[in-house]
Amino acid sequence: MSQKKTALLTDPIYLEHDTGQHPECAERLRSIIKKLKNSNIWQQLTILPAQKADFQTVELIHDSSYIKFLEQEICSGVSYIGTPDCMVSSQTFEVALHAVGGAVSLIDKVFDGEVVNGFGLLRPPGHHAEKNQALGFCYFNNIAICAEHLIRNRGLKKILIVDFDVHHGNGTQHSFESRNDVFYCSIHQDPRTCYPGTGYREEQGKEEGKGYTLNFPMPPYSEDHDYIEVLEREFLPQWEDFNPDFVLISAGFDAHIDDPLAQINITEKTFDEYTETLCSLAKNCCNNRLVSFLEGGYNINIIPSLAQSHLEILLKYSQLTH
Repeated sequence: MSQKKTALLTDPIYLEHDTGQHPECAERLRSIIKKLKNSNIWQQLTILPAQKADFQTVELIHDSSYIKFLEQEICSGVSYIGTPDCMVSSQTFEVALHAVGGAVSLIDKVFDGEVVNGFGLLRPPGHHAEKNQALGFCYFNNIAICAEHLIRNRGLKKILIVDFDVHHGNGTQHSFESRNDVFYCSIHQDPRTCYPGTGYREEQGKEEGKGYTLNFPMPPYSEDHDYIEVLEREFLPQWEDFNPDFVLISAGFDAHIDDPLAQINITEKTFDEYTETLCSLAKNCCNNRLVSFLEGGYNINIIPSLAQSHLEILLKYSQLTH
């Protein structure tokens, strides 16, 4: 029996973050899992359950005072943190710790060679979470914590983070913008027309990190050919020059033409092209070491097929290895 080389992080605990009538709801994951279980790829995946992160892991990115504040607020019974965007329920803090812990355990399995690559089907998402602030449905920055874990605890020197969520990953950028060991690249809707209002072209990092932040804000109603031109002409040459040790993807599927929260008009074709290109890069640069994490994507009818197609590409590349 051949080894299952692509891991899928998924766990029932991720459904327990109850946001009520909210775009970022548990049904997003339920719909994806249902689609995957009815497909022919479910049996090909290594299913990875969540682990609970300790505070020390979360503190790789977040202030300890913020972590304690979040725990106290949620335990006190508040319905949201900071703004009504960030709805919480009694289990949210516990679920957020399991999102971080699951993400790090997935990263470690890939680093250790137990699997080739993986997809974290987790919530709450993370890329808007700042060092000391919950924002945009996000509480802890899962992908930033993973990047810092790979550098600090696994000794890697160069991490590429690519974020194709329609909303700029402000929290991830701010975590690393003064450093040159993490190259943060984002393509997103123009911040003059879309949350969170960051991610302008001139935001290129600062101090040692100058040139290690790369933003491509896209005009509303941009289409597949616009995104693919940026990929081929702008992103790929710089990714190859960076030559990463590990590739991380903030896989938001909300730039799809049928998503309700923004105005970018791309289709599955573009998501597949970005995934394919990043998998090929990882194959050439870092022994296929690539992990993606679910961020946005709010059309329950569309996101299951987008997630399945994303996973099928990961599976294809994992099976190319010997």
